[in-house]
Amino acid sequence: MTRRILNAAAVAAVTLGFAGQALATEWNVSLWGKRRAFTEHVEKLAELVSKKTNGEFTLNISYGGLSKNRENLDGISIGAFEMAQFCAGYHRDKNPSITVLELPFLGVSNLNEEIKVSQAVYKHPATVADLARWNATLLMPSPLPQYNIAGVGKPPRTLADFDGLTVRAVGGVGNALALLGAVPTSVTSSEARQALDSGVVKSVAFAPHAHLSFGTIEPAKWWTTNLNPGTVNCPVVVNTDALNALTDKEREALLGSVDEALAYYVDNYNSKTMTAWEKKLAEKGTELITYSDKELADFRKAAAGPVAEQWIADNTAKGLPAQELYDLVKTTLAQSK
Repeated sequence: MTRRILNAAAVAAVTLGFAGQALATEWNVSLWGKRRAFTEHVEKLAELVSKKTNGEFTLNISYGGLSKNRENLDGISIGAFEMAQFCAGYHRDKNPSITVLELPFLGVSNLNEEIKVSQAVYKHPATVADLARWNATLLMPSPLPQYNIAGVGKPPRTLADFDGLTVRAVGGVGNALALLGAVPTSVTSSEARQALDSGVVKSVAFAPHAHLSFGTIEPAKWWTTNLNPGTVNCPVVVNTDALNALTDKEREALLGSVDEALAYYVDNYNSKTMTAWEKKLAEKGTELITYSDKELADFRKAAAGPVAEQWIADNTAKGLPAQELYDLVKTTLAQSK
């Protein structure tokens, strides 16, 4: 009798163990490169979700082990993983609505403004429908400061010097530089250092953290301090079916942690990344190129208006409420200031 009771207890314990495993939820998250300022909000989100659910909901973050960065949206669409980060400029035809955030000279001056305009666009019905084609729900932006350019060879000390300059630049930044006569190419961030070392490009347009993380500042001899031609928009998305399958507690843990994760990201970027960046420039003796107000005004006149007008015309023709999305960015930005 005692043996039967012990056996029954053992079976019950095993059963409860399997039940506990079955109740746990694990999501795979596809990022790329390595852990850096650009991914700190995802890392913080994973920490918060696990804490709020006592480890019953975990985010398993992979840096390149699940997919190539240009294929993350495709992976989300087929449910290969539940969460991913990608940049709109990698495949503008797949996510035209959010490319409005990559237009040059929008007037965004800090990371908090970038968050506000991104979230406004993400919530627009046209954007929701756009990403729904890929079974994707936009979760949060990866706010980046304005890009600037680091390079080798002849420094572009005047805007005329950009004529013929090969530059790794994507999205609206690339379009704007092309209007100055530069020759943009859209190699991925992971390939940028190799492109610079091999001479495929003479310069790279990145935010400071990316120049540090991907090593493009190492061979660079010069840096444009205030060209500020724009930035890229790199959202974090989740598979919509996976999101809908979460329990109420899990969904609240995930969605309710976004604001805290973004606040952590901004503080980390401003306090750590920019300090490291300024130190690196000083250590290397990098030439700092600063343009006059007149030169910047001439650049805006040559690039900002024409690129925005073309974006609106092209995407309106595709059935997107392009003017409405552009106006949404401008009004949200004005309100945030």
